[in-house]
Amino acid sequence: MQQIHFAPTPNPDSLKFTLDEGSFAPSGMAAFNSPAEAEGHPLGQRLFAIPGVSNVFILPQFLTVTKHPAADWDQLIPEIEAVIASVLERDGR
Repeated sequence: MQQIHFAPTPNPDSLKFTLDEGSFAPSGMAAFNSPAEAEGHPLGQRLFAIPGVSNVFILPQFLTVTKHPAADWDQLIPEIEAVIASVLERDGR
């Protein structure tokens, strides 16, 4: 099973997620500021389904999730990790 790690960023409402191996995307960059923008993107769309997520930024090496200020990281982190693991497993990464 893929190990998912998270670390703070200078923005307290954003966390950076990384993997022990593999990548979040084969190449390029994806940035979503709303569920409508993420529609059709497997990882972005599923992350926006989590209440409290306000922005998703995806690169092959890392993923950054920004939350609404009132949202609680203690509740969001397990849900974000579950979505990441599910999408990566489904995609065979």
